[in-house]
Amino acid sequence: MPVLDASDYTPPHVLKNGHINTIYPYIFRKKIEPTYRRERFITSDDDFVDLDFLGGDHDKLAILCHGLEGSSGSQYMQYTASLLSENGWKVMVFNFRSCSGEMNRKLQMYHSGWTTDLHEIITKYEDGFAEISLVGVSLGANMILKYTTDQIYKFSSKIKSIVAVSTPTDLSASSQKIISRQNRLYDKRFRMTLVDKMKKKHKDFPDRIRLSEINKIKTLWDFDEYFTGPLHGFTGAEDYYSQCNSKQFLHQATIPTLMITAQDDPFLTKESLIDDIAQRTKNLYFLAPKFGGHVGFTTFGENYYWNENKTLKFINDPDDFVRNHNIIK
Repeated sequence: MPVLDASDYTPPHVLKNGHINTIYPYIFRKKIEPTYRRERFITSDDDFVDLDFLGGDHDKLAILCHGLEGSSGSQYMQYTASLLSENGWKVMVFNFRSCSGEMNRKLQMYHSGWTTDLHEIITKYEDGFAEISLVGVSLGANMILKYTTDQIYKFSSKIKSIVAVSTPTDLSASSQKIISRQNRLYDKRFRMTLVDKMKKKHKDFPDRIRLSEINKIKTLWDFDEYFTGPLHGFTGAEDYYSQCNSKQFLHQATIPTLMITAQDDPFLTKESLIDDIAQRTKNLYFLAPKFGGHVGFTTFGENYYWNENKTLKFINDPDDFVRNHNIIK
C-alpha cells in the first residue's frame, strides 16, 4: 500500500524542531483528568495489570497501549482516550505491569515485545464488543505491531484496525539514538524510574536482582542488557532487540494498519522510516510528516493534536481515510 501525504501537518516555526515538539506537550498542554473506571486483570501467571476504561456503552472497543514508563495518566493517553470516547468508542487503557502506580508481583515487568498480557486481555474482553481497534504509542506501538504481525498468536477477528504512533520499529537503532549525547535528558528521565523499579524488585527477589548490576546501569541500553533481556528470556539487549523489533514482521500485516512517524523524531533513526515496506505491503499505510517530534504533533488552537485526529479518522473507517489522502509513493 502507498505512503500517504502528510503535508497537512504544518506547525508554527518554533515547533519545526523535533526536540521542542516532543517536550512542548509535557510542559504546556492543558491538563485533563478523564474519569476512568479501573479494573484489575489477573494474568495466567497470577500477576496483574490494571485496565482503565472510559466511555459509555458502545459496541466498539479501542485498546490503548502507552510508551516506555507511561500509563493511563500520560497526557497523550488521556487526550487520545478522551477523543475516542467522545466519538463512539469504549476505551480501555492498558497499563503495563508495574505502570499503574503499584508494583506487579512477578519478576518480569514488560517490554516492547511482551504481547502475552495483551492477548489474554483481548481474549477476555472481546465477547462484549463487535469491533476492536488497537492504538499504540512508542513502545506500545511496537508491541501492537508485533502482536498483529509476528504470527505467534491467532488474534481475534474482531480486531479491524491498528494505529501505531512514533514506533521504534528498529529497537537497536533507537536504543543507540536515545543514549546519544543530544538525547541525554530523555535517557536519564527513563533510566531514573526504571532503576527505581529494579531497586524495589531487589527487595522482593534479592537472588535475581543484584544491586551490583543495578549500579552498572549508566544508559537505557545497559538496563536492557542487564535486566530487560535476561529477566525475559533473552541473552541481553541486542538479542532482545533482534527478536522483538516489529520491522521484521510488518510485511505480514493482515488488517488495516496506520503508522504515524515524524521524520524529525529525536528518538528514532532512518531505520524506523518504513516507506519501502509500506509500498509493498497490502494493509500497511504510512504517514511521515516532516515535523512532529516523538509523540508530539502539537496543534495550536485545537483541543486535540494532529495525530490524535488522524487516529480517530482511521479507526472509524480505514478505507475512507485512505481515499482522502494523496499517495506520494
